[in-house]
Amino acid sequence: MRLGSIVLIVALCSFTAYYIYEPVPEEIEERWKLMLTNSFFRSLSHLADLCELLGLKDYMDVMYFITLAERVVPVSDEHVKVTEETFDGVEVVLYQPKQKGGDAELMRAVIYLHGGGWCLGSARMSPYDLLARKIVTELDAVVLSVEYRLAPAHHFPVPYEDVYRVVKHFLQKGVLAKYSVDPGRVAVSGDSAGGNLAAAVSQQLQKEPGEQVRLKAQALIYPVLQALDLNTPSYQQNQDMPILPRTLMVRFWSEYFTSDKALFRAMMANTHNNAESSSLLKFVDWSAFLPETYHKKYNYTAPAVAGGAEGAGVWTDGPSRSLADPRASPLLVPDSALRSLPKAYVLTCEYDVLRDDGIMYVTRLRSAGVEVTHEHYDTGFHGGLMFTVWPTDFLIARRMTNNYINWLEKNL
Repeated sequence: MRLGSIVLIVALCSFTAYYIYEPVPEEIEERWKLMLTNSFFRSLSHLADLCELLGLKDYMDVMYFITLAERVVPVSDEHVKVTEETFDGVEVVLYQPKQKGGDAELMRAVIYLHGGGWCLGSARMSPYDLLARKIVTELDAVVLSVEYRLAPAHHFPVPYEDVYRVVKHFLQKGVLAKYSVDPGRVAVSGDSAGGNLAAAVSQQLQKEPGEQVRLKAQALIYPVLQALDLNTPSYQQNQDMPILPRTLMVRFWSEYFTSDKALFRAMMANTHNNAESSSLLKFVDWSAFLPETYHKKYNYTAPAVAGGAEGAGVWTDGPSRSLADPRASPLLVPDSALRSLPKAYVLTCEYDVLRDDGIMYVTRLRSAGVEVTHEHYDTGFHGGLMFTVWPTDFLIARRMTNNYINWLEKNL
């Protein structure tokens, strides 16, 4: 009996080690912690696949557990005043420094847009709450964290439109005055899908005429910026990387546009482009916009264009048109639309499928004359900035956070 128990324990330990272990690059710090962390994400993803296969629950409904598990109720503390408000019909969480008496000086402000592939995430998650408080206390700034509606319940362009309405509302001179914000010191920022929304809103605001308040800066943290070529070198190199494998990023894109699984299958094969979107492939040609060092062993092949006006011809008009919409893919705008954009901070990670999106945007922004600070983490992985809460706190998250806030301090 004792021998049988030992055999069982050894077998369980061996299976656990086999399940947890992944071929994570040696260069990544705290590799085993990353493997352990990702084993939870993988397990949840497998459960989500099974539930969807059995017709019990949609994939994203199961994955939303990540959001619920880290959800907090944002409350004021001795340094930060927190209020939950509604701006033009959209929920926001507002973080302000507690005044120490006397006349309030005008402060800078950061409009922050959370990540999560447009399907997951919340302004009320613990990592975002902690980041907002850190920005407030270290920069004496106001932080506006936006609780935009999520796909698949609300497909594109709803999340974008929610963010756009909030930003437009906040940039009104009367609203800025109410919160003691300096109109000349407002930035928009976000990570991952939030970086996508921040870039898209920055572009849209610069196109509008009038005397409206302009953004001073945009800070994009490992942003996702295009849906046309899902086979760039970083998508290939990092297709099985922890936290955001290629399959999950492609699923996020497809769910952002439609619940029709045909688009997901076409995107996985990189055969989803139609006649309209294919004319814009020149703006995401990584052989032209990606520095040679990132080409590595990969050779550029233009994505295939499916026949028919509807691309693959099996999903609806909305998703077909959305592929070519720069509000979904900010990399698709011409150079003329980039020249008047505010100064930018772009953070990219070597071990991230989205690495090349960010680097191509840096190349194009600089070519258009925009001031850009590009911070690339050779040992970084997607989502790193958000791993600040025990037990999934990573050293690289602290460095990313400190460098990001230092840039805001110097440039906002």
